[in-house]
Amino acid sequence: MHIATELNAQLSQLQQQNLLRTRRVFQPGAQLISFAGNDYLGLSQHPLVLKAYAQGVQQWGAGSGASPAVIGFQPPHAYLCRQLAEWLGRDDALLFSSGFAANHCTMRSLAPMYMQVVIDKLSHASLLDGMTDATNSWKRFRHNNVQHAQQLLSAEGPNLLVSESVFSMDGDQAPLAALADVAVQKQADLWIDDAHGLGVVGAEGCSAAGQLTQRQLPIITATFGKGLGVMGAAIVGSSDLMAYLHTQGREYIYSTAFCGAQAAAVSAAIRLAQGYEGQCLRARLADNIDDFRTLCKQNNIALAPSEHAIQIVPVGSDQAALMIGNLLAEQGIVVGVIRPPTVAKGSARLRITLSAQHSQAEIKLLIQALIHAGTS
Repeated sequence: MHIATELNAQLSQLQQQNLLRTRRVFQPGAQLISFAGNDYLGLSQHPLVLKAYAQGVQQWGAGSGASPAVIGFQPPHAYLCRQLAEWLGRDDALLFSSGFAANHCTMRSLAPMYMQVVIDKLSHASLLDGMTDATNSWKRFRHNNVQHAQQLLSAEGPNLLVSESVFSMDGDQAPLAALADVAVQKQADLWIDDAHGLGVVGAEGCSAAGQLTQRQLPIITATFGKGLGVMGAAIVGSSDLMAYLHTQGREYIYSTAFCGAQAAAVSAAIRLAQGYEGQCLRARLADNIDDFRTLCKQNNIALAPSEHAIQIVPVGSDQAALMIGNLLAEQGIVVGVIRPPTVAKGSARLRITLSAQHSQAEIKLLIQALIHAGTS
């Protein structure tokens, strides 16, 4: 068969380039400490989130049974939409099975309405794929360069300006206020993918929505699998936007809704993030970030600038990054080893993600493992 021959050739090439990815089963508690996940507050294991999930399964079953446009939109989903809208100060929300689906669907649905889409160069693949699938009228601005974004926005309009709150492969944050100012000046609509900020950044974990009003920021991607520790996502904004996506969004219409139990678990995570416990978890996470960066500096371990839980150790070589990742794993430490095409060629890195649940002892073990692996 042609496909077998072609696949074998492609896989061999990827192997030679140190770019072949393999599936790895991670068994929590198996003498491994993970610094590779996105569960920044540790809510995936919180008793109240687990209880909400378990009770939801008993009440609503293991699946929703249909698309949300048919019978898959159940009371827990409706409650979650209202909760999100109230928490983030918006009209309404629409739920999706993943952040990728939410971004791709919304971009494909909205991009043709604009004269120009202007997007940060390092924006997520889901945004870029949705954009290129929907329109030829797009440009990418240099990462976090507001002046360049302003230059690329069409004078004729209308424009859609797109960025992220926190960039997942770098850990740096977008200049949201400056982007909002440019959007107003150029009569552009601003869209922020808040995947890695929601629950983690700002008062009550509101992140971008806490900094900008719905008028300033009409479109937000709210992802549930990072700071909230569960799974799924939502687009949050105006009632008209939700009505349009509900009617025209292909991934929304033609996908089975995630189960009501999952919606109940997300709602429990939001209540925690909003409340006193969420405040304490964010403070503990901030302490862990500060401790980690201080210890890295003391031990000459180079880091990229970041105040977020995402911490980057630049390596450069794909082969060297893989080797360091394997050495860390031998010491019981799991980190993200990031290579092209996720990042640019020659910029392989270790992606270390901290959690509020990491202890000081675990962070010190990570530092010692990094030193042993030759990163200092």
